[in-house]
Amino acid sequence: MRGFVRVMVIGVLACGLLALGCKKQEAAPAAPAPAEAAPAKEASNIPPLNENNIVSIAVRSEDHTTLVAAIKAADYVTSVAASGPLTVFAPTNDAFAKLPEGTVENLVKPDIVATLRQILQYHVTTSALDKEWLKDGQVLGMANGKKTTVHVEGDTIKINDATIIASVPASNGIVHVVDTVLLPPEE
Repeated sequence: MRGFVRVMVIGVLACGLLALGCKKQEAAPAAPAPAEAAPAKEASNIPPLNENNIVSIAVRSEDHTTLVAAIKAADYVTSVAASGPLTVFAPTNDAFAKLPEGTVENLVKPDIVATLRQILQYHVTTSALDKEWLKDGQVLGMANGKKTTVHVEGDTIKINDATIIASVPASNGIVHVVDTVLLPPEE
């Protein structure tokens, strides 16, 4: 059962990390016209897309649609859009695709919201951490109270087993795009 919950949490986390702009510092596409916007219920908790906060970056990223869906499902948008500073390790859609089949779909179900929120919080620190500040063996406290470990080898930086593949500064912190969903350790 724990393996299933772990998989569910990973799926939710990826969706909830708000599609954190995986494009390496490229200009973000314009916000969609109101006619293309999400239904009012979902759109009401999304900050204005002209801002450069973590949520807006994720929403504009084609590579983070799963993460954005997870963040919405976990009702975690307001927290990640907060003034910060925050660091979000944002799994790409491909990272979520690595999870066992059906994991992501299960994580966004209403009865799994608490698990999804724990997974998403395991991708967030409450300080802005530039890549240059991350050192081999460094332990990071995550928003869910759990710890992660930084591994540095040459130019490669990993958080647990997830490799940072891009970094995008935001008005409320920084988004480090990662290639793997981080799963909280079992207790």
